[in-house]
Amino acid sequence: MNKTTLLVRLQNERDQFELLLNRVGFARRLTLRGVSGGLTVKDLLAEALSHELFIADRLTEILHGEAYSPSASFSAMENFQKEFGYPDYESPLVEKHKHNWTVLNAYKNIEFDEIVAEELAVYASIVELLEKLTHHQFLDHDLFHRVAEHTYRPYRRAGALIHAWLRRIAAEPK
Repeated sequence: MNKTTLLVRLQNERDQFELLLNRVGFARRLTLRGVSGGLTVKDLLAEALSHELFIADRLTEILHGEAYSPSASFSAMENFQKEFGYPDYESPLVEKHKHNWTVLNAYKNIEFDEIVAEELAVYASIVELLEKLTHHQFLDHDLFHRVAEHTYRPYRRAGALIHAWLRRIAAEPK
């Protein structure tokens, strides 16, 4: 894979995710519970945003020649979350693909529109940072994999949950 291919794939995945969010938003179901357990579409977007914040910060560090090391202890992981406001998703101590209640609680009282605005800004930042990084930086930091892991894979996970939820509520008797 090369940077251009990654950017195209990222934008295609992003477009599909936004179309799905628009479809749900048009139906005014963004804050209805039950998408995945007691979660809402807003909660899933907050999770995707936290992953995007994580990778945006790592890309900024790479661009400035700073080193990132995944948290190796629970106290380091706790300090990381206090400093950045999201989990150290690449720590081996983090349970992968599980809902992070700390993130969900942090966004609980924030309006959906504010989350969307922040998420759009972070996504634009990611694209801008990716364009600035060299091919060697991509290879040295495994960015083809890491960017996918923190952008379009969370979009796909959230999208699958939302699609299943939409099918469930469509099948419910009126």
